[in-house]
Amino acid sequence: MLGSLAVACAASLGCWSDLDDVAGENVPLTANATTDWRDEVIYQLLVDRFEDGDTSNDIRIDRSALGRYQGGDWQGVINRMGYLKQLGVTTLWISPIVRNVDTDAGFDAYHGYWASDLSLLNPHFGDLATLRRMVRVAHDNGIKVILDIVTNHMGQMFFYDINNNGRPDDYVEGSGPDYPYRNPGGLGSTLRRTTEYDPDYNVRGPVQAFTSLGPAGDAPVVFFNMPDIFRVAPRSDLVPSQSILARPEGYHRRGRITAYDNVDSQPGEQVLLGDFPGGLKDVATEREDVRRAMVDTYWRWVRMLDLDGFRIDTLKHVDHGFWQYFASNIRRLAAAAGKRNFFMFGEAFDGDDRLVGSYTNPNEMDSVFYFPQKYRVFDNIFQCGDGNTSDVENVLRDRQMNYSATPQPNGVGIAPRQLLVNFMDNHDVSRFLYGLNPTVAADISRGGRDCSSGLVDIRNPRDVERFRPRLHAALAYLLTEDGIPCVYYGTEQDFRGGNDPSNRERMWETNFATEERRANNSVSTFGWTRRLINTRRTYQALRRGTMTVRWTTTHIGAEQDAGIMAFERVDGQNYALVVIHAKDGTAETSTDRTGGSPMMTAAAPGTELVDVLSDTNRVVTVGSGGGVVAPMGPWQASVFIPRAQVRR
Repeated sequence: MLGSLAVACAASLGCWSDLDDVAGENVPLTANATTDWRDEVIYQLLVDRFEDGDTSNDIRIDRSALGRYQGGDWQGVINRMGYLKQLGVTTLWISPIVRNVDTDAGFDAYHGYWASDLSLLNPHFGDLATLRRMVRVAHDNGIKVILDIVTNHMGQMFFYDINNNGRPDDYVEGSGPDYPYRNPGGLGSTLRRTTEYDPDYNVRGPVQAFTSLGPAGDAPVVFFNMPDIFRVAPRSDLVPSQSILARPEGYHRRGRITAYDNVDSQPGEQVLLGDFPGGLKDVATEREDVRRAMVDTYWRWVRMLDLDGFRIDTLKHVDHGFWQYFASNIRRLAAAAGKRNFFMFGEAFDGDDRLVGSYTNPNEMDSVFYFPQKYRVFDNIFQCGDGNTSDVENVLRDRQMNYSATPQPNGVGIAPRQLLVNFMDNHDVSRFLYGLNPTVAADISRGGRDCSSGLVDIRNPRDVERFRPRLHAALAYLLTEDGIPCVYYGTEQDFRGGNDPSNRERMWETNFATEERRANNSVSTFGWTRRLINTRRTYQALRRGTMTVRWTTTHIGAEQDAGIMAFERVDGQNYALVVIHAKDGTAETSTDRTGGSPMMTAAAPGTELVDVLSDTNRVVTVGSGGGVVAPMGPWQASVFIPRAQVRR
């Protein structure tokens, strides 16, 4: 039941007008001079879905529908900082904070990707003082804060007045050839649907006006004036350069993308110039004044909050020139303000490795989300579970060719190739456990294998219990491989939702359980994630070591090595050997090659390697020439450390 304040505000958000002006003073910046981002473990959370810490901002929430606001806020993140610290994460990636078009076509902007004003806060999540306190409490607990930002588009701020009647219309015209009684001889007129909110892409230029007499020039752009849902043009008093986003020339005005084609591993015209489906208006990022506005508005939040980095949305929908301007200017401002190692990574939602890697070119991103690996390793190997682990080696080979080996000028000091943000699921794709459902088709176009015949339908807790080892093996790879691991909130609680919005569940319904073991004495996913993070923190080789693959296989049957993958991480004298068996079965398999030869490693003969992930601290001894034989059960993961380096 909504409280009295919420009831009073349900029809209009005017009662929040005291929160409109967030022109507060800048705060001291944390230098982060010694930060090596390879040491970090990122935890992604959607603020609206994490914890409801302040019921006074629970306005227009609807917990019967995940497409609406649920009530989470920045105070909720503060309240659960102890949980995050106990899990062991070191960096929070929080969803966008800026004012959004509050609701549109029956869905709400709880996610933050429908910006209406980049200089104001979204009052559903709290006020400036609370947000500042959240960042400060995170820093006091040794946790950095990364803000999700959008530069490609704004929310549905205007409509295209195609018929020049001054109002947004959605209409069908024409009769089609199937109505001869209306058109003698069966010669029907073209049947077409036009929506002035979200018309199809126009390949010739701006969306055109059209009347019964024919074309009528560029369709006028009409900004909405609906302050009750923040559907108004952005202000310019707090950030004057933002005024370009209140004018038509600040947008491409080409209409909705209908073709997502890449040309030679670069986005096609529509991907760069078209509106996002749903009426999200594409910003003209090639303009100098638009670029300046984006730098000004987002750098302002760094100074007002002491942020440590940006996660940047929709990289491939924006031209490379913009990224070179934006990233280099943010780095320049950070250096001048004494903010070292400000980290910028972005999302190019694509399996094309060359395209994704292109955003690590000079003066662009410090890192990108490693989508090709998500499809080719986490989907192909861990979800498929057929035993073919060869994609691990293939992905690492491609990485050497497609991602920059040179740190960005004035950046974080580490080459993008070593800083790729690894993930197995997030807010834009179904949860890992849901991906085991056979009704979910493999995305072959992005590098996925068709493995639907080997999948099962996750419907109830018994199914989750059965397939939890597969999730645990995937987490082991995520938290021991080269790069920066990113854990999506709720993964540690066995969330298993399908695509948006089902993958954006309410975290507080778990009661933030922290039990290390389940009732049957098996390790909980929370406990396993915590163990992996602690192991990564304890052994430097797992964070900074060079990664060398020692074993993959194409065997998928009863062969001795079917399902085995193994790699070393070596940083000076620090050494770790990771072995994972990614396959179902009842019997142990081994790192023995089918035919008898053992896996060869760089470890010295006679070295005792201790499995620091196992409850029994099992030991294998390196044989002649560096050979290692390690028996592995189904979906077992081991991290072997030389006995002399083991720390307890």
